[in-house]
Amino acid sequence: MRIRVARPDDAPAVVALRATVYPYLVRGVESTRKMIAEPPPGEDWTAFVAEVDERVVGWVSAERIGTTSAADVGGINLLHVHPEHRRHGIGTALLTAATDFLRPLGIRRVRAMAQPDALPYARRHGYEPSREVRYSALDLNPAPTLPDPPPGVRLLPIADLDPHLLYAADVASAADEPGDVPVDAKSYESWQYDVWDNLGLDKASSIAAEVGGEVVAFSLVKRDGDRMWSDYTGSIPTYRGRGLARLAKVAALHRAAANGVRVAYTSNDEANAPMLAINARLGYRPVTSQWSCLADLT
Repeated sequence: MRIRVARPDDAPAVVALRATVYPYLVRGVESTRKMIAEPPPGEDWTAFVAEVDERVVGWVSAERIGTTSAADVGGINLLHVHPEHRRHGIGTALLTAATDFLRPLGIRRVRAMAQPDALPYARRHGYEPSREVRYSALDLNPAPTLPDPPPGVRLLPIADLDPHLLYAADVASAADEPGDVPVDAKSYESWQYDVWDNLGLDKASSIAAEVGGEVVAFSLVKRDGDRMWSDYTGSIPTYRGRGLARLAKVAALHRAAANGVRVAYTSNDEANAPMLAINARLGYRPVTSQWSCLADLT
């Protein structure tokens, strides 16, 4: 077993491994390759793979979380090992590599995700479960029926937008998003990397609701073949309670289905009751859950 820093040409093997462990996550080879080759700006990001007989059997990434005002917070993301290679210390070796990367950066608080059956492992390594995140799926044959927008509301693909308008709406809608770490310091550069320039973003299917030249609600689609991820759906606070986030999401699902997507996946924090209710009404079925877990680095 060998632990090493990930390389761009690992992307096909990394995506294949992720599809085995997390079949409900959507990120394609090219967007994964770019993420490894050109890490997020200002986040001290890196990734490690585990190899056995020159085959990638494990992955983890680590970063300083740069979208929050909270100090010295880091993330250890998507730690996973192929089922055939578990219980041989590979996960622990990857976790150690990620922790050793974060500690010299001054990170003192770490967030990670764990599947329910991995919670005992997480606790043994000092991570305490904090919040449940629910994953769900929607078959898009047929797609949800798209209603007409209310007067004064215009639906348009984000490809037709000035990205700064979408960024402003994203920042406003995410300010009170439930979670362990507030998303209250997202720079345009960081957002541009993660959202607008992401190779998986389907700008023709992602939809914004516009009122008077302002983006008031939106739903983003990241795609890999005939599978999509509803990356984020939200509305700015002054326009909530009018059904516009649901409208934007239905329009995005409708457009994605017309463009060949067959199944949509998404995730929601357990406390995000409005979005969970929207998804239930749209017919999303539960797939699984994960837990965010927190630990202090000493």
